[in-house]
Amino acid sequence: MNDWQMKSPLDWETYVNKRVKVAAAEKNEYEGWVLTVDPVSANVVLANFPENGRASIVVVLGHAVQEVDVLQEADDEMKARLSCIFAPEESKAYSPEELDKRKNDLKSWLEANHIPVTEQGESGRTLCVAGVLTIDPPYGPEECSSSNEIILSRVQGLIQRYLEKRQ
Repeated sequence: MNDWQMKSPLDWETYVNKRVKVAAAEKNEYEGWVLTVDPVSANVVLANFPENGRASIVVVLGHAVQEVDVLQEADDEMKARLSCIFAPEESKAYSPEELDKRKNDLKSWLEANHIPVTEQGESGRTLCVAGVLTIDPPYGPEECSSSNEIILSRVQGLIQRYLEKRQ
């Protein structure tokens, strides 16, 4: 095992959101912004932003890493850019107030349609429908989860129609 692989996850975390130069086996060098380091394999995931705007991702295998030099700290804009690389295009960040409103509106609508719904979890963020289906933030059809496929399909359809009517 090399020195890089012997580091702890807390050590690797200090490299996240920093521009680094990685010296790897066979005199290879890689440069980029550290998105993450895999805690099991010590693989380093680097991101670069070529001029076409789309992110370019490179994974440097942990066993090949010989040295990592920090070149630059990320500013707030770069941190935001890095944090949304793997987020779906249509995903939208919701404030806690917006999430609370979405949850309460959906819960009220379900109750008005005689569908039993309760809040679950320590913070009450998850809605539970009839004890067999859960809806997590941001409370859309994609966030529904149930082992009963029939109920899952029907509730997802109801939520989809509810969201379409609201727009």
